[in-house]
Amino acid sequence: MSESDPLTEVLPARWHSGYRPRVGLLRLRESWAAIAQIVIAASAAYGIAHVLIGHTTPLLAVTVTISSLGLLRDARPSKVIQTVAGMLTGIAISEIALLFLRPGWWELAVVLTLTLVIARFISPSPGFPISAAIQSAIAFMLPLGTFTGMRILDGAVGGIMALLVTALLPRNPMRAILRDAHIAFADADRAMSRVAQGLRRGDRLRAERGLQKARELQTPLGVWATSLESGRAISQVSPFLRARRQQLARLVRIQEAMDLATRNLRVVARRAHYAVEDGIERPALADLIGDVQRATALVAECLEDPSCEQDAQDALCAIARRLDPAELLPRAQLGDQNVVVSLRPMVVDLLVAAGEARSDAAHELPRV
Repeated sequence: MSESDPLTEVLPARWHSGYRPRVGLLRLRESWAAIAQIVIAASAAYGIAHVLIGHTTPLLAVTVTISSLGLLRDARPSKVIQTVAGMLTGIAISEIALLFLRPGWWELAVVLTLTLVIARFISPSPGFPISAAIQSAIAFMLPLGTFTGMRILDGAVGGIMALLVTALLPRNPMRAILRDAHIAFADADRAMSRVAQGLRRGDRLRAERGLQKARELQTPLGVWATSLESGRAISQVSPFLRARRQQLARLVRIQEAMDLATRNLRVVARRAHYAVEDGIERPALADLIGDVQRATALVAECLEDPSCEQDAQDALCAIARRLDPAELLPRAQLGDQNVVVSLRPMVVDLLVAAGEARSDAAHELPRV
């Protein structure tokens, strides 16, 4: 029997079950800007509250700053303001409660109940009352000082510092936006590939898999939309991201058009699924889907290189001009022609994503 490796014996079990340090390093690379932002803001909030205001232990200034910023990439100013408002609400309720109560278990229960009820009444956001309750509990359990109003002042310092850092030391949103965009395009590519395979082989299961993948596209498109919304919001308040506004506007156009295109892709996939129920191979339709798939890949290249838009438009216009079902498939069944018809609005949406005006894109289609 071979001797056991002493290093293996001391490693955590998760290292043996597929834990990959590289994933952790990638996660750290994505978060380093947020970590630096939090450290700078929290340290500055502590310094202001301690040195300028004279508070010995400005705990709330630090906790409000950290909680307001967080590690999540969605650092929109509106989200930061909402979190700060929730925390200040909780601190204010504790300040008022401390005028009549002293810290204790049942007193804490009363304060938390009031905080959650009031905060839930104020805001529809489920995170608002939780933020309020956490800070309310911290403020209520802190040792009393000579002036309890110092707690809400600390919270205000932390909130203001979080907003200043969001504007003056913003997290660059472009990496996350482009990553989310490429994920959405890759998922769309896989869905079209499955649909094309199902048509080429007359395979109902492959076509069904393509339909399933097309239905799942709403999730990556939603993630992409959220990162875009966050980036645009930050660029509106940060002078350092002003130069990104035009690029962000172009990416918003692509995302909105791709959202419509993927909705139409679901229609295409559903009709393709119906068409192959007879098990007959349809190579002509598969080739057509493949052409759209390759043109969509050209649109994906436009994300980072606007000069690719003309190539994408040319490829899509060539496809659009062929989308006359009676001419393309003159002796085909109605189900086959319906697949061609459902491709028409999708190609128009892709043309819009590639930078062409919607009215001009629609004119590329032959009349039917």
